[in-house]
Formats: sequence, C-alpha cells, structure tokens
Amino acid sequence: MLPNPIIKIGSLSVYMYGVMIAVGILACFAVLYGYSKILKISPKLTDFVFYNAIAAIAVGFGAAALWQALYNYIQNPAAGFHVGQGITFIGGLLGGAGCFLIVYFVVFYAIPKSREYYSRVRLIDILSLTPCCILIAHAFGRIGCFFAGCCYGKPTDSFLGVKFPNLSVPVHPTQLYEAAFLFIMFGVCSYLLLKKHYQHNMSLYLVSYGIFRFLIEYLRGDPRGSFIGVLSPSQFWSVFMVIGGVVLYLLSKKFLAKREAELAALPPEKE
Repeated sequence: MLPNPIIKIGSLSVYMYGVMIAVGILACFAVLYGYSKILKISPKLTDFVFYNAIAAIAVGFGAAALWQALYNYIQNPAAGFHVGQGITFIGGLLGGAGCFLIVYFVVFYAIPKSREYYSRVRLIDILSLTPCCILIAHAFGRIGCFFAGCCYGKPTDSFLGVKFPNLSVPVHPTQLYEAAFLFIMFGVCSYLLLKKHYQHNMSLYLVSYGIFRFLIEYLRGDPRGSFIGVLSPSQFWSVFMVIGGVVLYLLSKKFLAKREAELAALPPEKE
C-alpha cells in the first residue's frame, strides 16, 4: 500500500491512487480508439464519444462526491452536508452516464447541423464497446483504492488478508477482489465483442457487475451505512443495475434490428 505521496514537488503531491485513476482513464480511451478501429466504427462517432466522455468523467467525479455526501448526511444529519469526504463509484457512474446521454441527445437531435453531420451514426453503434472502456478504467481505479487503503474488507485470518497501515488487523482486500473481477469481465466482454460481434455487452455488464457488487458488499469492512432497510446504498443501486440490464437487453434487440434495417437502406458513404 502507498497511501502517502510517492512524489512531492513543493506543494504538489502525487499519490498512487491518482496515478492509477489516470492510468485507467488512458486505458479507457486506448480501448475506445483501438477497438473502434478494429470494428470499423465511424471516426465521427468515436471522436464524439471521446469528447463527450471527457465531460461525463468530470461530471461523474462530481456526482460521486455529491452522492457520498448525501449518504453521509442521511446517516448523520447533525454533522451537516459536506462534499469531499469520499466518493462512490455507482453515484459517479449514474451521474456520468446521465451527462453523456444528455449531451448525446442535445447534439444529435436538438442541433440541426449536428444532426446532419452525424446522420450515419447512432449511440447504439458503440453501445457494446462502452462497457469494455468502463471496465478497464474501473479495474485500475480499484487498484488505486488498494494503494490508498480505502474500500477495504472485513477482518480475516485467511492467507488473503492484508494489513493496511490505518487498521489494526488484516482484512479482505476487497479492492483487489473487485479489480480481478473487472479485469476478467473486461476480457470476457472484449472477446465477445471482437470475436463474436456480441451486441449486448452493456446488458451483460449491468447484470454481472450489479450482482457482484451486491454480494461483495457483505465482505466490505469500511462503513457502508444503510439506505433502504438493511441494504447499503451500493446494494440498493445494484438491484436497479440488474433490472436495467435485463430491460436494456429486451429493448435493444428491437433497436438493433431497426438499426440494421436503417443501415441497409443508406446509400454508400462518399469518400
């Protein structure tokens, strides 16, 4: 673990957590452009996703901090509402996804010139690639959590136990468990996308991560709080992720068939 700065230059401090977040974001965009090239996805769409994703990431970090502040306030209203006391991934995912979709619909449907420019591309064309980008970024982010010593698990006598500097006993390294799961899911989704041309990776991601996150919450040892009944906030939203994944799978089958017919009817694109 490296919770302390690895580099200090004057007032500037660099932490391994931040380094891993940066590595994850770079890996995310490398996957976006690399896979888009392999799949021959329109460069217009890829560039649009890139710039939109930058905005979504920024909003996502803000949403992650706001959601955590809200959870903290619900647990202890007397302490007041304070932003900056941690972040939550699912809050960031929802906030970032919301920002991305709003920008997409504004650009594609509310601005006539943009609609004409992007006449041949749709979000559904890249929907199955998106989870690969999210998974690789999230996996490196969880390694960053391990270095920071946050998001740890319950005490354990297992050989897997890790002693963090701020804890008195070894605990489950749930950050690494989750990172391993995310890397495996990244490999599975990448294989399905690149080798099988599978078009439902987003549904697979939502269902699989929702189930995993719900279950691993039982191993988490950091304060989880309760949100609805005995469910932690992450477990509550994980249920909706699973439901959303199933609904998306059913709806996307219809949209994909419609999109295939739309593409078949388009005249050849001019060079």
